[in-house]
Amino acid sequence: MTRTPFLNSAVSLVVMALTCFSLSPVQADDDFKQQREALVEEIAEDLRSSDAILDQSELDPKVLKAMKTVPRHEFVPEKHKHQSYRNRPLPIGYGQTISQPAIVALMTNLLELETADKVLEIGTGSGYQAAVLAELVEKVYSIEIVPELAERAAEDLKRTGYDNVITRHGDGYYGWEEQAPFDAIIVTAAADHIPPRLLKQLKPEGRMVIPVGSRFMVQHLVLVKKTEDSDIITEQLLPVQFVPLTGEH
Repeated sequence: MTRTPFLNSAVSLVVMALTCFSLSPVQADDDFKQQREALVEEIAEDLRSSDAILDQSELDPKVLKAMKTVPRHEFVPEKHKHQSYRNRPLPIGYGQTISQPAIVALMTNLLELETADKVLEIGTGSGYQAAVLAELVEKVYSIEIVPELAERAAEDLKRTGYDNVITRHGDGYYGWEEQAPFDAIIVTAAADHIPPRLLKQLKPEGRMVIPVGSRFMVQHLVLVKKTEDSDIITEQLLPVQFVPLTGEH
């Protein structure tokens, strides 16, 4: 049986919305925490039941803990907060979305992060993916091309205590040369090819996860590995759908 991340009942949405608005701040936080933990358990179970997709059946416990810790509702626009813990992308304005939690978990897991790692994120968006990364590593550098989103994400990350995320407005296609090299790079928008400068800024034995493909064609999540000798190995994993990587390129 195919499982779906979407709630099938409009009534459920109304109930969720009314509940969130009627609870005290403490009660709302507790309710969000319960929803978040239930969502992460759903994601973990879905992966266990479809392990053939990525040749794995378990998420790293550290990734699961990070997903259970980061308050996704703090990175979602107010009118969509009641949907924060549905396993689906949500609009954040300017034609962009906050990624589906399952995809955030999978992409994070594929990076195989260590605490001392330095990570580059291309496409800050809402700041949610950066927050998940920040739970796992010492330093996250994140670039966002939409100035309004870059400013909002920086404020939300600071407000929620993720001081180990450094953000800036810019074209992520070219990476962040001043801070390179990086142990891992994650790209949260689809490119029609793997940007050469990102490959150059990836450390030997580093890993990159990037969706590749155009808006109107099939996109695939691609895992890039750089060997100790700086050879590049790519692995096409599964079909995905992301907003396009934009910029002068």
